[in-house]
Amino acid sequence: MREDHSYDDIIHLPHPDSAVHPRMPLADRAAQFSPFAALTGHDAAIRETERLTQSRREPTEDQKELLDQRLQMIREILARQKGEPISPEINSSPKITFTYFEPDGKKEGGSYLTVTDRVRRIDPLARQVVLAGGTVLDIGRLWAIEGAMFTS
Repeated sequence: MREDHSYDDIIHLPHPDSAVHPRMPLADRAAQFSPFAALTGHDAAIRETERLTQSRREPTEDQKELLDQRLQMIREILARQKGEPISPEINSSPKITFTYFEPDGKKEGGSYLTVTDRVRRIDPLARQVVLAGGTVLDIGRLWAIEGAMFTS
């Protein structure tokens, strides 16, 4: 028997089609060779582990006293405005910059965030500062309160 590795006799013949199995679409053929994630969610878990959080620092007694003084100053300004119609658009209280700790929802720790806005109200019972833009800050998580009104 002669070993001829030439395919000249069949190269131009039409591709055989099965009567039982239809041809696979090209997109599906390509997909069977694409890589797959054997561990679903593994990449997301690695990214979550890599994401850094900060530990919450406890303010010193001096910092706590300064925060209390500044909150009191803001309360006094808001009390003077009590008779005036106050809405977020026409609130004449000065803009204040708050730095606060925001706990992470998925892992231990969190991050320190900064927001600058006008104060709508301070709720001493709920221990919250409500800003004109709708942000609600927990007084216990405040780290710093800054603004032009505190430098004069």
